[in-house]
Amino acid sequence: MVKSYLRYEARSVFGVIASPTGNAVFDHSGKLSITAALESVIVWDIKKGTQVARWSDSDNKAEVTRIARSPNGKDYAVGYADGSIRLFDLTNNTVNVVLSGHRGRVSALEFDSTGTVLASGARDTDIILWDVVGEVGLYRLRGHKDEITGIAFVAGSAAIGTASALHASSAGYIVSSSKDTLVKLWDLRGRHCVQTLVTHRSEVWGLAVSPDGRLLVTGTSDMNLHVWTLDMAKLDSVASNDGKGETSANDWEAIAEYGSIQRSSRDRVVELRFHPSGLYLACLSADKQVEVFRSRQHAEIKKKMARRQKRHREKRGKDKVDGSDHDGSDHEDEAETPTITAADELTSFKVVRTSAKPVSLDFSPTEADATALGRQSGMHILVAQNNNSLHMWSVPVPPPGMTTKQANLGEPSLASSVEMLGHRSEPRALAMSSDNELIASAANKSLRVWNAQTGSCVRTLECGTAICAAFLPGDQYIVVGTKEGNLELYDIPAATLVETFDAHEGTACWTIDVRPDRKGLVSGGADKCVKFWDFELVRDDPSGTVSRRRMTLEHVKTLKMSDDVLAVKCSPDSRLLAVALLDTTVKVFYADTLKFFLSLYGHKLPVVSLDISSDSTLLVTGSADKSVKLWGLDFGDCHRSILAHQEPVTAVRFVWGTHYFFSAGKDKLVQQWNGDNFQRIQRLEGCHGDVWALAVAKHGNFIVASSQDRSIRIWEKTEEPLFIEEERERELEEMYDRGLEESLDRPEPAADGAEEGDETQRAGKATMETLKAGERIMEALDIADEERRKWAAFEDQKRRMPQLNPAPPDSNPILQFERITAEAYVLRTVERVRAADLEDALLVLPFTHVLSLMTYVDHWACREWNTALTCRVLFFMLKTHQNQIVATRSMRAQLASIRTHLRAGVRAQRDHVGYNLAALQSLRADWEANATAEFFDEKDIQGILDAQLKKRKFTGLKA
Repeated sequence: MVKSYLRYEARSVFGVIASPTGNAVFDHSGKLSITAALESVIVWDIKKGTQVARWSDSDNKAEVTRIARSPNGKDYAVGYADGSIRLFDLTNNTVNVVLSGHRGRVSALEFDSTGTVLASGARDTDIILWDVVGEVGLYRLRGHKDEITGIAFVAGSAAIGTASALHASSAGYIVSSSKDTLVKLWDLRGRHCVQTLVTHRSEVWGLAVSPDGRLLVTGTSDMNLHVWTLDMAKLDSVASNDGKGETSANDWEAIAEYGSIQRSSRDRVVELRFHPSGLYLACLSADKQVEVFRSRQHAEIKKKMARRQKRHREKRGKDKVDGSDHDGSDHEDEAETPTITAADELTSFKVVRTSAKPVSLDFSPTEADATALGRQSGMHILVAQNNNSLHMWSVPVPPPGMTTKQANLGEPSLASSVEMLGHRSEPRALAMSSDNELIASAANKSLRVWNAQTGSCVRTLECGTAICAAFLPGDQYIVVGTKEGNLELYDIPAATLVETFDAHEGTACWTIDVRPDRKGLVSGGADKCVKFWDFELVRDDPSGTVSRRRMTLEHVKTLKMSDDVLAVKCSPDSRLLAVALLDTTVKVFYADTLKFFLSLYGHKLPVVSLDISSDSTLLVTGSADKSVKLWGLDFGDCHRSILAHQEPVTAVRFVWGTHYFFSAGKDKLVQQWNGDNFQRIQRLEGCHGDVWALAVAKHGNFIVASSQDRSIRIWEKTEEPLFIEEERERELEEMYDRGLEESLDRPEPAADGAEEGDETQRAGKATMETLKAGERIMEALDIADEERRKWAAFEDQKRRMPQLNPAPPDSNPILQFERITAEAYVLRTVERVRAADLEDALLVLPFTHVLSLMTYVDHWACREWNTALTCRVLFFMLKTHQNQIVATRSMRAQLASIRTHLRAGVRAQRDHVGYNLAALQSLRADWEANATAEFFDEKDIQGILDAQLKKRKFTGLKA
């Protein structure tokens, strides 16, 4: 009989606030933060420090790398490390659209002003424009040679202030920056690059365009920010000619150098962002600071120019008196007309000092009004840091009409933060309470206790550099071993440090294990000693009348070893003590007399973790040589050596009452093994970093793992049966699918009629989903063709031999179940394909199936079924298989029929849409007429009345 197991499924992930691979943005209200958290997105209430929602997709395992906010205030684009993009809705926290087109991690995302077009850039050096409403990719722009670092939409001069969603994908421009040191300006109407900036000498790490579209700022690794002016009117005038007249290269240069401004930081730029009001520019650097620049007003620039001219005249006058200037009259005109540079317009304003390296920044979108911003206490900056924290800073700004000196502003202050729900560094130790209700995680300078069911943080304590931890009997105390060689005893209910013991003379305490008799513990460290401790209850104040008894540790004996002790474990029957040493051996002693019993050798590198089964018969060791070995404790024989991981093993744990055990390694995997037949049962994925610690519930109901990505993950045992043969087949299928995706993921050759270096290409990408969708379409075509053939044969037989009265053929069971015709079944199959995957799914079809599909397209056009989808399928097939279709004479009549029927359907759709647009415009005009109220200034009205009274002059008549 085939042995079955129970499957473990991922239950929860906690401990992550903000992952260093992604960014964080404000929501439209400025109260919530949309933050990247490994493969999920967490919505935080910044002031309360609580989690509002968590966005995740069960089909996704890749990390979030970029988040962008849509202007409509509810949609958010999330880019992932595998190149996919998902659109989430803030109102219902669900995935609306999945877009696949990139072949590398998404590094830049930006919505246009209407929110209907999304531009994305990735490590594959491509820029893709997506139609958010149609859920399809429009086209791919190629020209960069390295990873895209920034994208910004720039509206044309005629479109500023009159943005429309009807022509958003074919109007305006895009500015992009890349690590190839280039900045490119793309024309969306012609879909080509119109200008390239080649003056940067190092990677361009970020760019920002001012809200009015006048300034472009780029940041590199040097200490200066490069500022450029944008003149879209020049491009619009050239583009409006449509090739009429001659144009030179200078006519297309809409980006002109404006100057540079110096930064206070010496490290590279991480991100650049303009304030929504356009008055401030924030520069995020890699050296723990955010520098804010202020844009001077026109009056300030004029005063500065006047002072500069005055100083210049005074200097020239002094030079004339000294006789040093002989030809100053030649340059007098030049001195009178100085030019304004970027340093005159942008000046350093404030510097925000962060506690760790920042990852991203964002301004609150509610501060777009400069007057409202001046009335507030300051502008708010959201900064995500690489130490798993999220901070919101308040930067004071001068009120309207006042300068910075007149306002006497203070320094930036920390308004609120989210940092209590996660470790600042990676947790290196895990411990679980005896009732499996609490989980303790220890990291550098922090010890946190979590509720295993809800994932909420119960206690937060400060500790040393923790390496190991364990709950003491009663689950009220935790002992932590530190790198400094101390044992720190903590009281969980009181959240206090009870006592500190110098256990290993200043060297690292690598391991702690509570003895099975629950009367003490064993510790091992780098001082080559294994120390035994007993639990004692003492009174805080023996002289007092009322004193509370507390737990303490008493050192009772020491076992000297020949090398550093890395791991210790007492057997559950209290008979043996296993000690792993730095010399790659494991020594086994009798626990009562500490006499030597066994020496286990065979590992090539030191054993870093070991565990003993509940029946005290098996010992499992995990080593840095990537192997796991099973030993018998009766004679010390090695039962099996298993190459368990691709990287060093970090932890091994038995499941109580069984010979099943779990192993964790630096290859980001947790695996379950059967210690009797030495087979791998299941592989648990999900961690995005090295797995450092592992804890297993009493009877294996769930397991907990802590990773280098600062996450704590729980896998729970389910009732779903698992068979090893089926699991191996599933793993082989996944491996085959990955290989197939890699083969499909190669850059496609240039299309017919396009050159090899064409800047515009198709935006799609072949994936397993598109391949499966194409197979479903082919299957539907085969079923429909067979159904049509059977009915055609029936009609022919009925026409030739009507006297036989033949019985109608049996329909396909699928069509009978759906209760639809063959043509409708094919249409429904095509409709079920995601809009973004339709073109790649149609590429899978061989030409014989294309001819079959054209027959159904003619039927859909005749019946006016889903005219939009019919047109899209038809046009893509005509463009892709143009040569074969032209060479097929039998399709001429069919194409003529499609043209006739489709034109009628499109004309009806156009009339329908035009009627609806006219009705909506009429309703809008009526609403504006009824809802708009006119306001008059009382002073202006009084001035008009006074003017009328002055005109009426009464003069007396004299006789």
